[in-house]
Amino acid sequence: MNKRNIHTFVMRFLEAYNCTIIEKSPTYVTAKLSPEADREMTGRAYYWSFVERTGAPAETMTYKFVFDPEQMKLEAKPKAAVAVKSPPAEGISVQHGGQPVGQPASQAPGGNSDSILGRYFGFVPTTITARVPQDEVTFGSRRLEQMFTIVRERGKYVHLFEEPFPVGATYHAALVYDTWLCINYKVELACDRKRSEIHSLAIQLNSGEIREHFHKQLLTKSLSPKLPANIHILPDTISLSKAVNALEMTLERRISTYDHSWADEANEQHRSEIDRVEAYYNGLLLSAEPDKRDEIEARCRNRLQEIDWQHKPRVVVSVINCGLFHLNAGRTPRN
Repeated sequence: MNKRNIHTFVMRFLEAYNCTIIEKSPTYVTAKLSPEADREMTGRAYYWSFVERTGAPAETMTYKFVFDPEQMKLEAKPKAAVAVKSPPAEGISVQHGGQPVGQPASQAPGGNSDSILGRYFGFVPTTITARVPQDEVTFGSRRLEQMFTIVRERGKYVHLFEEPFPVGATYHAALVYDTWLCINYKVELACDRKRSEIHSLAIQLNSGEIREHFHKQLLTKSLSPKLPANIHILPDTISLSKAVNALEMTLERRISTYDHSWADEANEQHRSEIDRVEAYYNGLLLSAEPDKRDEIEARCRNRLQEIDWQHKPRVVVSVINCGLFHLNAGRTPRN
């Protein structure tokens, strides 16, 4: 990810969590977290349990997220200032600190005669400026990884509706929506090397039609978690369990058409590594003392397990996320 991608991701993250943007620039963004974002990001479990027990109004934290730390340092460098000296007014001598001689400490700007600091030092700041924590959100940073984890956990399943186009237009007849179950799979072809693929498959729960690369189609649509007005959703005729089985069978057929010569080569390498390790440890067992043989056999078993994990070919399929999408079918409802 480059800086532009990270900037876009962080801004979308803050917007999705309804955080208040206080200040933003290409270099950084300062945001007051929403209660939901504060719970997820700050780790203040004790504070939030206190809020829940007492019903006290919650005070969320404000963070500055820095996209470009180097540019931030350059912008923070103080600029040279030109000081202009002016003679003091007649009859008033000025001390080094700038306070007129003879003026009581309690009358100094911001002074407080009732406090000990005010009586002894003449000035006590009455306004406390809260420190704004600053975090880098560069690729690999702790805070950005935390956002990725939150998105992965909270985005495992979504339920969205396509907004009518153009947005806000009034339709005299109801629009018909189909329901699609989309599952994004990660396929890993692994041995001592690894190749990863992402397959976005979707099935229409009314007709059973299956489409590939469905995620790319969703990128062209405007989606919302709210059901639009004047919408008719067709009833499902396929259960979710049957739909999942159909998508898994489709993916399995797709993988079976691959050229699996890589697996044959990996099996040969796997067999060669096993023969080499067994020959080595068998030699050790022949010359080892009886009390050492159990230890040598345990080391051999551990090494063989490592070889299986590293060289044995396998296809690993996992689910990244999934969702139900109600999309405009472009048809009129039947009476």
